[in-house]
Amino acid sequence: MPRPFWHPDRHADRRPALLARNRIQSAIRGWLADEGFLEVDPCALQISPGNEAHLHAFSTQAIGNDGHPQTMYLHTSPEFAMKKLLAAGETRIATFSHVWRNRERGPRHSPEFTMLEWYRAGEDYTVLMRDCATILQLAAQAAGATLLRHNGVDCDPFALPERLSVAEAFARFAGIDLLATCDGAATDAEALRAQCADAGFGVADDDSWSDMVSKLLVAKVEPHLGHGRATILDRYPLAEAALARPTPDDPRLAERFELYACGVELANGFGELTDASEQRRRFSADMDLKEQLYGERYPLDEDFLAALDLMPPASGIALGFDRLVMLATGAPKIDDVIWVPVG
Repeated sequence: MPRPFWHPDRHADRRPALLARNRIQSAIRGWLADEGFLEVDPCALQISPGNEAHLHAFSTQAIGNDGHPQTMYLHTSPEFAMKKLLAAGETRIATFSHVWRNRERGPRHSPEFTMLEWYRAGEDYTVLMRDCATILQLAAQAAGATLLRHNGVDCDPFALPERLSVAEAFARFAGIDLLATCDGAATDAEALRAQCADAGFGVADDDSWSDMVSKLLVAKVEPHLGHGRATILDRYPLAEAALARPTPDDPRLAERFELYACGVELANGFGELTDASEQRRRFSADMDLKEQLYGERYPLDEDFLAALDLMPPASGIALGFDRLVMLATGAPKIDDVIWVPVG
């Protein structure tokens, strides 16, 4: 049996990575301050935890002064709260926020983890890509590392990240013409299923287009990203836009990117959608799918949807801080870089 994290010998082994975590956080906080960001601290207990179909929240009952219970949730991201602050007039905000996601536990996943999230009002989402490159360098410097490492894969944090569209990545690594199966936000599952068959990639008969995209991404694309240098996986199909706005040059695509290093997804960035009616449509469709797949749905945050009418054009991104520390310290598991892991 492995010793618990609190055993003195085990703690002595973990302590260098934990101290590096603190140095990395301090370095990023210093950079954020130099960039004019205001660090904010949103409450974790919310009316809605987020409205993505495959994210699962922790719920609780808040008892009011009248003794009546109200279902509340620990947020899966501080995104709704942060955007309300943009609507209120803040222009550059950031947070190191504890977030909770149920049904997630493994070497790269903890049910509770720390998310670094930041927003730039009035700035293009490509600025976030430069932010990501800077943060990778800061993390490595603070950890005393020359390379990011995970599962035998190295990534140079000081090299210029590769920028690759999702369509290019699927063509290169999976032999799939993904955009041929897209028409605006509409998708053709049977066309993608036929391409998967031609490529020798097995999918289930009842897999949706999104199911197949997810399986291809995990099995064929992600393992190749962030080798040697970081990868910016950009321009997601509009059907996978989440809270991102469409690109101005192609109605099939969205201003969404993800940051990868050593085959590990580190961050998810958007040119933010501010169209409340379109956001409501996406949320409702996701909750319909969640109910179909998992037998539950989460309420919509009506205050958030109302705030979108006042929110300025902005870009925003969420980065898994614990994963960043993992790569900078070479730790094999996320629990190795969390001071007190979930029991």
